[in-house]
Amino acid sequence: MAGGSGTAMDSPHSGRRPVRSYVLRQGRMSTGQKRAYDNLLARYAVPYSARPLDLARLFGREAPRILEIGFGMGETTAWIAASHPQNDYLAVEVYSPGVGSLLKQIAEQRLANLRIIQHDATEVVEHMIPAGALSGIHVFFPDPWPKRRHHKRRLIQPAFVRLLATRLTAAGYLHLATDWHEYAQQMLEVLSAEPLLKNTCPEFAPRPEHRPPTKFEQRGLRLGHGVWDLVFLRA
Repeated sequence: MAGGSGTAMDSPHSGRRPVRSYVLRQGRMSTGQKRAYDNLLARYAVPYSARPLDLARLFGREAPRILEIGFGMGETTAWIAASHPQNDYLAVEVYSPGVGSLLKQIAEQRLANLRIIQHDATEVVEHMIPAGALSGIHVFFPDPWPKRRHHKRRLIQPAFVRLLATRLTAAGYLHLATDWHEYAQQMLEVLSAEPLLKNTCPEFAPRPEHRPPTKFEQRGLRLGHGVWDLVFLRA
């Protein structure tokens, strides 16, 4: 499950205290993660700024660009970037141990097509990602907030989905995955209600090849747990 989506439900300009989809618990970093965080952050991370990114300048080329929200410790993110060098990837996470872990993997694998933003994802998408700039968006295993009173903290809400849809190119895709069936149903309802998106399947999608199964997922499948993928296209 992703370490944290890093998202607030309200615009920072709404005048209300935002309801965040995460609780910022900074776990202990390993020696390698701390070294990578201290030495590589300036090289491979993008500081938050409330203005649109020049993505062509950031990556030094024109290419399909994929945003990932909440990458946890970054193993899946690094695998995807290494397996698809024709794409550029921008990964958003709030947790420093995860950021340190992915920085270490970027350096070890020499991944020129992957950059990190450590900041709240709502503000990143709203202010840093230009409209129509993304060929794809990945949100894999966001926190399900299983207690009913916490459902308001869930990342996948109508306003945020509309914001994500506006950042996609024509026929760009939004790919979600969860191992909570009730959350999967809510995701399906929210995405299906967004007029800017259309489902690629009658309901849930087979796992696309660009999303490798995680160790956590493989263990869950062996125990009989389900995983649900949703792939919607910009209409």
